[in-house]
Amino acid sequence: MPRLPVLSGREVVRGLERLGFAQVGQRGSHIKLRRAQTTVIVPDHREVRRGTLAAILQQAGVSIDDMMAALTNG
Repeated sequence: MPRLPVLSGREVVRGLERLGFAQVGQRGSHIKLRRAQTTVIVPDHREVRRGTLAAILQQAGVSIDDMMAALTNG
């Protein structure tokens, strides 16, 4: 498993949107994305901490490889 990259909140949102998630709301600096029954909250920060990114990917059911492929092939 590759090491988690340092991504901004906007990059995480872009990657999740390319994987089928849609933005459904925002409260302050936290963006809510949904796909089917899965809801994920992403902080809109300059840098999302690696532990937070790992938790977001786990909640979304997305692998690191899938996320990086979505960001590089978009």
